[in-house]
Amino acid sequence: MRDGQKFILRLKVLFAAIVFIVSGCPSDGAWAEQPALKEIPLGGVFDLTGPTSVLGRVYAQGAMDATAFLNQNGGINGQPLRLAAEDYASDPARAVALYRKFKSVDKVFVLQGWGAADTAALTPLVTKDRVVFLSASYDAGLADPRKAPYNFTIGATYSDQARLAMRWIKDNGGAKVCFVFPDHPFGREPLAAGKEMAKKLGLEIGPDFTVGLRATDAVPQLLRLKEYDPDFAWLGGTTPSAAVIVRDAARLKLKTRFVLNVWAMDETLAQIAGEAVDGRVFGFMVARPFGADIQAAADIRTVAGDRSYPHLYNQAWASLMVLAEGLKRAHSAGKLNGPGLKAALESLTDFTTGGLTPPLTYTSEDHRGTTACGLYTFKEGRLHLAADLALERNKEHLGW
Repeated sequence: MRDGQKFILRLKVLFAAIVFIVSGCPSDGAWAEQPALKEIPLGGVFDLTGPTSVLGRVYAQGAMDATAFLNQNGGINGQPLRLAAEDYASDPARAVALYRKFKSVDKVFVLQGWGAADTAALTPLVTKDRVVFLSASYDAGLADPRKAPYNFTIGATYSDQARLAMRWIKDNGGAKVCFVFPDHPFGREPLAAGKEMAKKLGLEIGPDFTVGLRATDAVPQLLRLKEYDPDFAWLGGTTPSAAVIVRDAARLKLKTRFVLNVWAMDETLAQIAGEAVDGRVFGFMVARPFGADIQAAADIRTVAGDRSYPHLYNQAWASLMVLAEGLKRAHSAGKLNGPGLKAALESLTDFTTGGLTPPLTYTSEDHRGTTACGLYTFKEGRLHLAADLALERNKEHLGW
């Protein structure tokens, strides 16, 4: 049995256990005669077997464990939350099919998604159906209610990360900067924002360099980058491609340091790229790393036990905390539906996720959640917080 199949089997067993625990087991053995508690359904679209499944399974585990924790602690004002999680294997058509099942069979009005593929495919549908949608995609357009009124983000958008990067580069003595990214919508999305900020700050912008997400060699691009010799380069790929770039940069003895977006930076980067990361890499992380000394750590340990995960686990946990708070407010208002949940989330002001993320604020005009993000680096292969960075919430930046 492959890892993905094993994970799905564990997922189904865990869901059954969650429902059993929160529903209660009668002492007289008359289980079949007991009415089940009314559950609040939450649709879950994850990549458990597809090309991003190494990361997707971690995120799914965080969502499952957060659901278990919520139900063990009263659920949504006494009602259990049922996460109907499915594997879409990074196939947008499969994501659409699952969504339609969620709507018709599970009667969901709230959805937890995963990445760019499912989010892009489902956003028009959730807008039409008025279904609240959170995912791990931080595309700037998703935070603009004019474009995506039922989408919410818990982390700084890719564009705001690029803006933060340019400001940090300027503050740390940088004068010349380049942009390295995959020729992919995810890689291209923050370029305009980053370059606009760089120009505003007086940074010299060099040529662009594209490195594919599945690259195994970045030497040709880096040799050309070395000719320009930037102080810093924005790196907008994923962890595997970032590791290739950073490792090759060390071999070529480049002086350039790299500022990575959230998908290129995680605990495993040092394991792949080795000593090349030390002093060369700075990267954004939407959530604090697993095991950080924060308020939520104790709650997480009640479910995770001695297990350890990359920070994506914490991202999912934070997303469920946001959804749960919105559901509780909508439930209390007697409006437990998509529009009611949307309005409830738009009432959150400086909502804390137990220290997992910066305080989150949403309004009917702005679904960004936050414009702040932690910037991390490596010392002797271990993650260290370099700085907590924040932008002013500029209306002109909304949506791009």
